[in-house]
Amino acid sequence: MEIFASKSPEVKTRETEHANLSRYIAGECMVLLENNGVLPIKKGGRIALYGNGVDKTVRGGTGSGDVNTRSDTTIRQGFENAGFSVSTKVWLLRQKELIEKAKQDYFEMINRMAKEQNRDMFTLTFDNPYKDPAPCLITEEEVLNDGSEIAVYVISRNSGEGADRYNEKGDYQLFDEELENLKTIKKHYNKSVAVLNIGGVMDLKCLLDIGLDAVILMTQLGNTGGDALVDLITGEVVPSGKLTDTWAINYEDYPSSAEFSHNGSVHDEMYTDGLYVGYRYFDTFDKEVLYPFGYGMSYTDFSIDFKDIKQEKNNILIDVTVENTGDTYSGKEVVQVYLSAPVERSHKPLKKLVAFEKTLSIAPGRKQDITLNFDISELASYCYKCASYVTDKGDYVVRVGNSSATTVPVALLNVDETRKLIHCANTFKIDTDMMEIKPDKEFLENKLYEDVPEDIKTLNVDFSFAKEITYSYTENRTEYFDGKDFTVTADDIKNGRATVEDMVAQLTVEELATLCVGTLRMGAGQIVGNASETVPGAAGDTSPVIKNSRGIKNLIMADGPAGLRLQPVFKVDRKTGKLIPGGEILGESKNPFPEGLDEKEVDTYYQFCTAIPIGWALAQSWNIKAVEKAGYMVGSEMEEFGIDLWLAPAMNIHRNPLCGRNFEYYSEDPFVSGKIAAAMTRGVQKHKGKGVTIKHFAVNNQEDNRYFVNAHVSERTLREIYLKGFEIAVKESDPMSVMTSYNLLNGIHTACNHDLIQKLLRDEWGFKGFVMTDWFTSQNMTALMGKFEPKYPISASTGCVYAGNDVQMPGCDKNVSDLIESVTYSQKIDGFKITKADLQYCAANLIRVILNTM
Repeated sequence: MEIFASKSPEVKTRETEHANLSRYIAGECMVLLENNGVLPIKKGGRIALYGNGVDKTVRGGTGSGDVNTRSDTTIRQGFENAGFSVSTKVWLLRQKELIEKAKQDYFEMINRMAKEQNRDMFTLTFDNPYKDPAPCLITEEEVLNDGSEIAVYVISRNSGEGADRYNEKGDYQLFDEELENLKTIKKHYNKSVAVLNIGGVMDLKCLLDIGLDAVILMTQLGNTGGDALVDLITGEVVPSGKLTDTWAINYEDYPSSAEFSHNGSVHDEMYTDGLYVGYRYFDTFDKEVLYPFGYGMSYTDFSIDFKDIKQEKNNILIDVTVENTGDTYSGKEVVQVYLSAPVERSHKPLKKLVAFEKTLSIAPGRKQDITLNFDISELASYCYKCASYVTDKGDYVVRVGNSSATTVPVALLNVDETRKLIHCANTFKIDTDMMEIKPDKEFLENKLYEDVPEDIKTLNVDFSFAKEITYSYTENRTEYFDGKDFTVTADDIKNGRATVEDMVAQLTVEELATLCVGTLRMGAGQIVGNASETVPGAAGDTSPVIKNSRGIKNLIMADGPAGLRLQPVFKVDRKTGKLIPGGEILGESKNPFPEGLDEKEVDTYYQFCTAIPIGWALAQSWNIKAVEKAGYMVGSEMEEFGIDLWLAPAMNIHRNPLCGRNFEYYSEDPFVSGKIAAAMTRGVQKHKGKGVTIKHFAVNNQEDNRYFVNAHVSERTLREIYLKGFEIAVKESDPMSVMTSYNLLNGIHTACNHDLIQKLLRDEWGFKGFVMTDWFTSQNMTALMGKFEPKYPISASTGCVYAGNDVQMPGCDKNVSDLIESVTYSQKIDGFKITKADLQYCAANLIRVILNTM
């Protein structure tokens, strides 16, 4: 076994450098929600710290998105590192004892359930995630004996893979005890600050009623989060993050709230909110919100002055000048450009984001000129009747501001006639009767132009292109036949003596089927998500079946998206060279090494990785360059530890704040999601041979029954909301791989959806990489598939190959045998019949990517 890890337990220079970089990036991600001037504060002195996140600071969500780090900086440690003296140690000790008891009780319950249900403890934690209990109440005596001037209360929430959140106290809502504690610090301290160490939107209306002096959305910032937070509180970092979600006053204000996940049916998710997700809903339907999309305060103020607008080829360019109008702090502003389209032909959101850019740090009284741009295709909306992206005749309003609620119209784009820009084919026929919400047309027409001045500049848009898509079909795949008189190897293809098609023509059905399936063969004691044969803790490998005979290596994959999730410490028997069981970690699951192990007979290796801010936090930086740096950092750790493919970024839409994996995802807005994912991809793939896997393709917006939920979504909504971010990422950054989701889409599992994978991803968008399934998609792993009796069948292994889903992960013997049997006997298995040409097609897609990594 080739080992890339280090035998030295010492902290590496790389760890320190990456921790410092992660801390800098984290500073870009936090959002200042409220501040009456109390922040920033001076370093040092006494400080009162309360809340469940002071010592148990959450660095990121649970499940495959976790990272195994050497150490984490808690919020208490961050303050102590900055010279503060924590005055509330007695309360914090009470809180620590409460948490320890709660976790002990939790694991006793999980252990009991595991025995009763004959399941392993880890899979049970997916269905029954741990949640902190209500915190200890702050006593009058503790406050009166404190003597600190400022109190910081840290509210933490955690969520993760396999379970959605609940609109209840202790989750989306505050505990009664948290509210009481917040009232106490407001009453007894001169300065009161709330810190939200959370992974998704929550109900803040009761908190804001208390009138605290400041509220900070910290989110979850990786293993340097405590230091990064204190940097912001003390003014070492000036807040510049902006929200990537709309924060409603009440949960019920979200249009999907009544029927989302366990609120409705976990089997059928009706996307009746259609296009109107997030600010697209609240702005269009004129609903009041707590915080608008794009909002965030600073320690200084800015003005944005529109200068000019012009067209260059297919791009609209907007020139603005940003000035720091404050007198004390340098800072950064995010300029946001929105587009409002005419609604004569079809309904549309009042506005949508089409461009953004974060400034450099601008000193007080200084200015920065910025040019933002967007493609004229942003003017188009999808027309199901004509199967085309269509630009409507009329005036489009260009709006500029620093949030969706503060935009001003700066120009009109005039389109002289309705025209089809891109002619496609309808590919996602909905499988049920469903009515989507629509705004009142008359109201929208009046709202559209009500604040547009008469003397506004108008630019006539020139359209010089139209495009028609040519599609491929599974039925047209043709078998490749051997035309070479020598065994084709990787070197032959690289040197031009043969092609990938020549190689797959020589492979047997057994070799082809094996290539199309990952290497894991589950055995007793194995931990799900720890499936690599060559890098302990990595998620899986592609097959090495033709590595020796043809030089096609296997790809090693590691989970993300907040860094690499590997086993931090592992041991190898010196005599046999075999990995010794033990040391595996996934969330709270930790396998000990065997008792009585003779350390003189083993080699111990270390794989400590950096935990970067969660995806939600990274998006709130609105800083493309910073995200690219984060990606580059991950790519360098991939090189160090021998990882070829990072199973990230995750980029599903925040349709509803209760989705358990919103911490991994970026935003309610597809444009932000696509741009941030593209930046992360570019950063990683600057390292030759290293790649990303954008996921989960598509509409993976529910966790409770994620394997079997059927998402019913209209074609236009899919294309404009749930697929748009993926399209941006594919076209702008060329990711090495795409991972399909577990769920069904309009009655067809995404993993088996030919129209999604072939017609849209490859034919329309030009994707050149390979496609893989999510873990166990086509395997009947009942222990992993949730607590609900499924209404729909599991995805078919044969269906994956039919659709062009190239590799089924992590793999099992039945996956391989089903493929071989279907081809050999020309018969349907689980509803699909495949041919050798289908296997060759998928294998060729994988081999091309592998060759590019060598």
